Amino acid sequence: MSITNEILNRAFKNAKNVNINKDSKIIFFSDLHKGDNSYADDFRYNMTVHEHALQDYFKKEFTYIEIGDGVELWENKSFAPIYQAYKESFELLKLFQQKERLFLLWGNHDMEFRDPIFVEKLRNQFFLPKNLAEKNILFNLKYYESLLLNIEDTDHKIFILHGHQADYMNYVHWKFNRFFVRYFWKYMQKWFGISDPTSPAKNYSGLIKVEKKLNKWIVKNNNQMIICGHTHRPRFPDPGDIPHFNDGSCVHPNSIIGIEIVNLKISLIKWYEIRNTKTNKNEIKKVILEGPTDLEKFL
Repeated sequence: MSITNEILNRAFKNAKNVNINKDSKIIFFSDLHKGDNSYADDFRYNMTVHEHALQDYFKKEFTYIEIGDGVELWENKSFAPIYQAYKESFELLKLFQQKERLFLLWGNHDMEFRDPIFVEKLRNQFFLPKNLAEKNILFNLKYYESLLLNIEDTDHKIFILHGHQADYMNYVHWKFNRFFVRYFWKYMQKWFGISDPTSPAKNYSGLIKVEKKLNKWIVKNNNQMIICGHTHRPRFPDPGDIPHFNDGSCVHPNSIIGIEIVNLKISLIKWYEIRNTKTNKNEIKKVILEGPTDLEKFL
C-alpha cells in the first residue's frame, strides 16, 4: 500500500462524523489563506466579498465548513497580526460556532491547528470569556483533519478533507515547504513575480498529480464521494464520473468559489463584486456555476 493511500485511509477512518438530511444547508469554502493584510496577502482583495457571503449564509441558517488553509501560517510566523487584520471575519465564525453550525479543517498552510495545545493557546490568547456567563459560549477553535457527512436513513457518506493528504511534500514535509515559502518565496514573489513551486495551485504538474492520486483512492474505495480543496481548481463532475469535487478557493481574482449542499442537492457557486453602472456603486452577487444536482447521483 502506498503512503498516500495509508494517509487517506487514516483520515477516512478517523474522520469526525456529522449527520445531514434534506433540511441541512451547508456552505463549503477553503483556501482563504488569511494573512496580515500586507502585499503578500491574497485574501485581502476578497475580504469584503467573503464577509458578505458569510453574513448571508448565517442569516439563512447554513452550516459553515471550512476545508483547510483558512489561515496563512506559512508566510506569517504569528496568528496575532492575522487576527487583527480579520477580526470581523473571526467574529462571524464565532456566530456560527455559537449556533453549532461551524466545522473547521486544517490544511497544509495551517497544519499547526492539528495540535490541540497550539489551538488552546490561541483560544486563551484571543477568545477568553469576559465573565463566567460567557464561558459556555466561548469560541471553540477545535480543528479536524476530515469529516464524514452521513446522510440520514441511508448508508451513504461524503468524505471531506483538505486534499493535501494526497500531496506528499505538503503533508509529510510541510515544515520544509513552510520554511521555503516563509523565508524565500514571498520575497521572490514580490521582487520577481515567481510563482510558489510548493503550491499545486501554481504548479500545474503538481496539481494533476494530486488530483490523480485522489481519483485512484476514490475508485479503490467503491467510488467514495469526496469534497476537498488545496488545488484551488474547482471540480464538479458529471453524474457517472469519478465523484471528486473541489470547492476552488477564496483567492480567485475578484471572487470566491465554494460548494453548497441544500435539500440534498449540490451546487458550485461563485460570489463576486461588480460595479453597478446605474448607481455607480459596487454590489456583491452570487451565481450558480454548476448544479444543483441530486447528491444521490454521485453516491
